[in-house]
Amino acid sequence: MITQRIISLKSPNGIAAYELYKRSFPLNEQRIQSSQKSIMKNPLYHFDLIFADNKWVGEILYWEADDFLYVEHFCICEKERGNGYGAEALSVIASQGKSVILEIDPPEDDVSIRRKGFYEKNGFVKNDFSHIHPAYRKRFDGHKLVVMSYPNALSRYEYDEFYRFLCNSVMN
Repeated sequence: MITQRIISLKSPNGIAAYELYKRSFPLNEQRIQSSQKSIMKNPLYHFDLIFADNKWVGEILYWEADDFLYVEHFCICEKERGNGYGAEALSVIASQGKSVILEIDPPEDDVSIRRKGFYEKNGFVKNDFSHIHPAYRKRFDGHKLVVMSYPNALSRYEYDEFYRFLCNSVMN
């Protein structure tokens, strides 16, 4: 498995990748296209396409902070789900030697419960902090999410550092 960073939606597979992003996340969890184009120029931001056997199988959109990686969006192409690519991609990210932080919907239905189980099976742990992700779009409010981290739970200090980064860098 390899990842390929793109810095423009005009890159090969860029439009298809943005379409997968739009299909994979609810509107309130998506950046508007102009914001996505702008953020891709930020050197801390990675919009990485995931390839297995020379085939595009998904994407992982993450931020590289000093002490951690924050996975903002992660999705596998619909036809490729269930083939182990998600677990393999998480392993690639985890091998970078930093803590990895991501957010999931609260586990309240079958899909969100399975998603939490997937991350736990891959070494992530649930953090018990009350967490509201700031709104991506003006017409939406922030939304409650569950913070998960790898390989360990976050301390209060680490969570506060993450939340500051989220508000000041990711959402700015």
